[in-house]
Amino acid sequence: MGQAEHTPVFSADEYLAWEPAQLDRHEFLDGEVFAMAGAEDRHVTVAGNFYIALRQHLSGSPCRTYMSDMRLQVAAANSYFYPDVLVTCSTRDLASPLVKTEPKLIIEVLSPSTAAYDRGLKFSHYRSLPSLEEFALIDLDTRNTDVYRKGPDGLWVLHPFGRGETVSLASVALELSAAQLFADVLEL
Repeated sequence: MGQAEHTPVFSADEYLAWEPAQLDRHEFLDGEVFAMAGAEDRHVTVAGNFYIALRQHLSGSPCRTYMSDMRLQVAAANSYFYPDVLVTCSTRDLASPLVKTEPKLIIEVLSPSTAAYDRGLKFSHYRSLPSLEEFALIDLDTRNTDVYRKGPDGLWVLHPFGRGETVSLASVALELSAAQLFADVLEL
């Protein structure tokens, strides 16, 4: 039995022309556009804590840290995403004010509605980025952080950090304590 033909809603160029005029952000996945939902307080606070720690740690280096309003292109997937936090040290990215393409580190704070997507399809697309060295997923409910690190053999290895443990990010040589990561985040 044949499969239904995929008819894109937008080309990548059409998406890039359309999206800046929208009130809400939209991710683009091979022709389809998906509205980004607003985030809860805990999500924004943890992403902000990570951003601040990375920004301070990388100050004076060629690396830059960006929050969720920076668009990331994953050309191999014909897609554009808005990661919660990303770090790039690429001179090409520094020259591009609107889109980054060569992240070293991507961080996603999990939401109940997007956790499976972030762990699955989105991570599979992120893995196609040759520059990517680490991908971190923060679970707000359990306060666990899963860091996937690409080894020299190209294989991705999980480095889990449990509640209360210091998170280690080898790609940027940063240790972030649980107290720093979850500062000002209320327990539910």
